[in-house]
Amino acid sequence: MNTYNRLPVDLVKGQGARVWDTEGREYLDALAGIAVCSLGHAHPEVAEALCEQARTLVHCTNLYDIPVQRQLADKLCALSGMDNVFFGNSGAEANEAAIKIARLYGHQNGIDDPVIVVTEGAFHGRTLATLTATGNRKVQAGFEPLVHGFVRAAYDNLEAIGTIADNTPNVVAVLVEPVQGEGGVNIPDPGYLNGLRELCDRHGWLLMLDEIQTGMCRTGKWFAYQHNAIMPDIVTLAKSLGNGIPISACLAHGKAAQVFQPGNHGSTYGGNPLACRTALKVVELMERDRIAERAAELGEKMLADFVRLLANTPGITEIRGKGMMIGIELQQDCGALVGAALQRGLLINVTAGNTIRLLPPLILSDDEAKTITSGVCELIQQFVDKTDTA
Repeated sequence: MNTYNRLPVDLVKGQGARVWDTEGREYLDALAGIAVCSLGHAHPEVAEALCEQARTLVHCTNLYDIPVQRQLADKLCALSGMDNVFFGNSGAEANEAAIKIARLYGHQNGIDDPVIVVTEGAFHGRTLATLTATGNRKVQAGFEPLVHGFVRAAYDNLEAIGTIADNTPNVVAVLVEPVQGEGGVNIPDPGYLNGLRELCDRHGWLLMLDEIQTGMCRTGKWFAYQHNAIMPDIVTLAKSLGNGIPISACLAHGKAAQVFQPGNHGSTYGGNPLACRTALKVVELMERDRIAERAAELGEKMLADFVRLLANTPGITEIRGKGMMIGIELQQDCGALVGAALQRGLLINVTAGNTIRLLPPLILSDDEAKTITSGVCELIQQFVDKTDTA
């Protein structure tokens, strides 16, 4: 179906941080499938784990115990401090599970019409519930009626959520991204998540963090909330958890961990042996190769290089980043830069209309990082110069 405005290129092969098209042309990938292939393309050890599992057992219904699923759950809980996990197939499914937990939690506590606080500029998925939770009217348009039970606040604004608390007695949870990805790589005040944790504790709400894009070492920690030394009630993961194999996870802690009971939720494919074996290998490699530390170090260097190289370039609103999640906001729409970068052998993304979003593989070499920073800066300077003279 005609659901994507696709770029004029057919990608057929990848290795590390590079991909090739049908014509044999090479591209340096600064997007990683939108933060999915954090260990790069065609990682040999991930491929071997996947193939070995495919030769053994691809699928088994969740009506039976799946040992590799338990192993992955144990590992994720150990890394996150959470208590248990529900496995799905996509980020939207993980967020749906979180929304269902929040609603069921509300009903179990005598709230017949539970409300979840979400934020402007958020992106949580494209199912009807996650679409409603998303703070982008363009994404929602034409799919009304939207799902009842959400109230929206400005992002990075604790006062706005405090006002909701004073005026909305049936709130049960807050759902928020630690860093907004689709919204423009928006990084909140350092105390924002801590303030949300305090508000949720005060009012008996669940703090639910959408780490679909920020989780799995992207920001320089295994999970972005670990920068704030807090513990959420629910965390959702997907994207780089399977390095391209569809898998997601909804992790729960404390009072949120016992809300679901048999019959409340399920998935045919979620947590199957193939996906879990692959994800378990991804986790093992990230731990062995100290990927979180590498993302923090290289991301800081890339951000500093962007600030230095673009210091005298007009038309730049802000350069921001956390780990290997970098946004360069321009004063005008810059979607044309995606095609221009493609012509130069770079894969980048523009989100929110005017923000270049870079989410490269976390296994990027120093030289590849320099190629990305210099190439993107040259593209921006050419774009700004051309706009000024138009």
